[in-house]
Amino acid sequence: MKILIELTYYRPHTSGLTIYAERLAKALVKRGHTVTVLTSRYEKNLPKNEIRDGVRIVRAPVLFRISKGVIMPTFGFLATKLALENDIIHLHLPQFDAAGLALRGRLFGKPTVITYHCDLQMPKGIFNWVANQAVHIMNFAACLFANKIVTYTQDYADHSPLLRKFSKKIKIIDPPVELPQSNPLDIRNFQLVHNPQDLHPIIGIAARFASEKGVEVLISAMEKISNTLPQAEVWFAGPYKNIIGEEKYFQRLQPKVNDLEKTGKWKFLGLLNPEEMAAFYPNLDMLTIPSLNSTEAFGLVQIEAMMNGKPSIASDLPGVRQPVTSHKMGKIIPIGDSDALARSVIEIWEGRSDQKSDLDLLQKQYSPDTIAAQFETLFEEI
Repeated sequence: MKILIELTYYRPHTSGLTIYAERLAKALVKRGHTVTVLTSRYEKNLPKNEIRDGVRIVRAPVLFRISKGVIMPTFGFLATKLALENDIIHLHLPQFDAAGLALRGRLFGKPTVITYHCDLQMPKGIFNWVANQAVHIMNFAACLFANKIVTYTQDYADHSPLLRKFSKKIKIIDPPVELPQSNPLDIRNFQLVHNPQDLHPIIGIAARFASEKGVEVLISAMEKISNTLPQAEVWFAGPYKNIIGEEKYFQRLQPKVNDLEKTGKWKFLGLLNPEEMAAFYPNLDMLTIPSLNSTEAFGLVQIEAMMNGKPSIASDLPGVRQPVTSHKMGKIIPIGDSDALARSVIEIWEGRSDQKSDLDLLQKQYSPDTIAAQFETLFEEI
């Protein structure tokens, strides 16, 4: 099959959505399909066309940006051309431009599937409210035109205001998760670089520094954790400076983070490549997902941590709570509750939490090839 995948941001941009799309695209190519990704040229130094890992990437030039959204004058032309060239259209929501491609799918007789990653909730403000409503309308239109809508969990589908309107179109498919094999020497070297004194517990967070991730909850919890566990340290893996649309959020929290950094309680590791992430998880004692709203729908990093035998502490959000609930590894805390997060960290470190992990089951269930095979079956059915 010839499959067109469309999303606003693709690699090298880093987010759970882009990582998901890249893993699925590469897995579909390995299964013998021709895959084209239509996305934005959100940075001018990115090539307009390239092939990476067998995936053709077409980037529409960006005229200007509105918060996290992008205006692409040639997108319509590219969308029409590529929709006609391919057999299947696969869209990733939330995004503004998907409705037009879903409509083209209907008009051109091209089966269209949506992967709905999360609801969109932009920061407060009149402009952001207007932008949010516009995206909601376009998401609704895209779902209306699509043949099927994939989401990660039934839990999230049942609680999303949009997905509840399209319950008959919903198909549950796990997200693709994989990490390179890391040998003991790489793991040890990672420790020598970042934790030469072998202090514990190491509390991990792997995310963009963004408002929906609840970084302030972890910051507040660390003030309490340190009283009981004076050697505890947070390792933040992921981009944290100049995040599109999150600059003010970082500036607001920076003074408190700086204080934690000065006392050895917080360490920014920056954006890690897959091999580095494979060494990152074994050096943790636990992972935290203190997310605050439905823009977080699962947390792929929870499965990555569990594949390394590390429990997760996750907010009690639809979808986000499912890895802990399903795999019995970690704790679920009330949304935004720094006291509960602190207690959970202490209890896990003191050995009062179930931390079992069935590595073989996790790897098979979330293997990109397993997930690609399920999408392949779905594409064939429609």
